[in-house]
Parts: sequence; structure tokens; C-alpha cells
Amino acid sequence: MFYFLVAIAVLLIGYAAVLVTFVRKGRRIPPAAYLVLAALNGLILAAILAWAVAR
Repeated sequence: MFYFLVAIAVLLIGYAAVLVTFVRKGRRIPPAAYLVLAALNGLILAAILAWAVAR
């Protein structure tokens, strides 16, 4: 479970880096990007809670 959390965290950081490059180039962030970001945040939060309860 720990490796799953690390993998999701790396995906979240990578996706945030892509969004930062969009902003730096002057592009607008697509509205769907916020949904993906929220889904990744929700997934990591749910995984952390499940891991904490299982311990």
C-alpha cells in the first residue's frame, strides 16, 4: 500500500508540474484539468485514510 501511495504522489506532482508549465507559457488551464487534479487528490486522500485504518 505504501508503494501505491508513493506512485500516486509522484503522479500528482508530475501533473502539477505540467499545469505549472502551461501557466508559465501563458496558456489557460483547461477546465477538465481541475477535475483530474481533484480526482488525484481524492484518490491519495482515500488511500492514506485506508492505509491508516488498516494499520
